[in-house]
Amino acid sequence: MKFRFFSFVVLCLSAIYVHAQTTTPIEKLSWMAGTWTQTKTDEIVQESWLGPRGKLMVGTNLTHSTRRGSSYEFLRIVETTDGLSYYGSPSGKTPVEFKLKEIGEKNVIFENLKHDFPHRIIYWLDPDGALKARVEGTVNGKERGMEWRFEKAA
Repeated sequence: MKFRFFSFVVLCLSAIYVHAQTTTPIEKLSWMAGTWTQTKTDEIVQESWLGPRGKLMVGTNLTHSTRRGSSYEFLRIVETTDGLSYYGSPSGKTPVEFKLKEIGEKNVIFENLKHDFPHRIIYWLDPDGALKARVEGTVNGKERGMEWRFEKAA
């Protein structure tokens, strides 16, 4: 009986180890999946992420501001042989690539220092469950940044 129990424990631990070893880089971003909304008095920002599936996540961002009108962006994160890349395509323009700089359990940073603005795109999941996003870089030699706090839509 003891041998069977020991064998069962070893089998379970082996399965957990194998699963942990087979998690792909893009699967580490599954915490981003879903529809997220930031609502302010004069602006609503909605961002949705599908996946990960295979080596891809796709996203959209729709913003409506009473001051600036509406805007949109197509987004995707792709797992390549070089690692993860984030592509942003504001208003349907040619996508700009940002390569993975850092990935953690609930955070990720993509970077493209050759792009005008932003240079970095950062996402992280707050302990309270909010998805935070930040873009940052320099404009005319001065550090600039914008940040969003999204709540998961029901």
